Amino acid sequence: MARTAGLVADSDILATHRRLTFQAGKISYEVRTSENYNIYMVTDGTRSISAPLTWSFGDGHVGQSWLFEQDAKFYESRISYFDILKALDFTPGRKLIEPQDLRQAMARPVGGSELVRCFACHTTASTINEKFDRLRIIPGITCEACHGPGLTHVVGHEMAYLQGQTWQTGQEPDLIFDPGKLNPVDAVDFCGACHGTWWDVKLGGLTGIANIRAQPYRLEKSQCWGKKGDARLTCAACHDPHQELVRDSASYDRNCLSCHLTSTSPESTTAHPGPACKVGQENCVSCHMPKFEDSGMHYTFTDHYIRVVRPGAAYPD
Repeated sequence: MARTAGLVADSDILATHRRLTFQAGKISYEVRTSENYNIYMVTDGTRSISAPLTWSFGDGHVGQSWLFEQDAKFYESRISYFDILKALDFTPGRKLIEPQDLRQAMARPVGGSELVRCFACHTTASTINEKFDRLRIIPGITCEACHGPGLTHVVGHEMAYLQGQTWQTGQEPDLIFDPGKLNPVDAVDFCGACHGTWWDVKLGGLTGIANIRAQPYRLEKSQCWGKKGDARLTCAACHDPHQELVRDSASYDRNCLSCHLTSTSPESTTAHPGPACKVGQENCVSCHMPKFEDSGMHYTFTDHYIRVVRPGAAYPD
């Protein structure tokens, strides 16, 4: 999460790909990078416009999009980099077949609440008193993005150290916000503030494959979540926010088996309320959390709607 956003000057994608081009009809796009500058150019063969890119969004394993500033306003580039293509394509949801002019072909203005939320989910301290503050932005998601201001927490630990005290895990005083102590519903919604809550999907009208990236929403559709489910099933039950995302699907078997029985004969217990799988106990997510391709993102995402998937079943909205 520390690499969810950064200054374009620090972009590994642009440092590796010094010249990226893309053609859409008569419109040509180019992003050119050197040690001293980067420039984003758009031309229709007769006229050209350009701007230096400012911010990069995305760590690059799926792709990376960019923002630039002109006249104290932010603009989202019409094109983005996609890792599977190793090339540019239209930014998801921003494709224009016949733009009105070069400026519309080049970018889309981003302002108001959209700008606030955009930076709030990708950076730290970008919003002060509910207003966007570009002077205080810290690139990426740092500790305080999730835990809130940490001064009291740091001072408390320093004082304890000077006094020769050692706090045991789980016994620290409440000197900072701990999302891990939230109830299951609030915990999933806390992650969903950036990853997509149930209300984000419903109010945003995200239907079909468009909502696969709203993992909290998909998780909440699962039978094993909620009032009749297991209270331990939150985002952090499988994903440690302090570690790199684990991409080996088999490594999640232990998470599944921490709630599900390993044999069909024993009865369910408080620790293992989930029934045993009749098929197997390995690579659980390959069957119960299938992957679907989001063509606009050029990426295959894991569906967090945990369920028994029938052969040939369509993507359930």
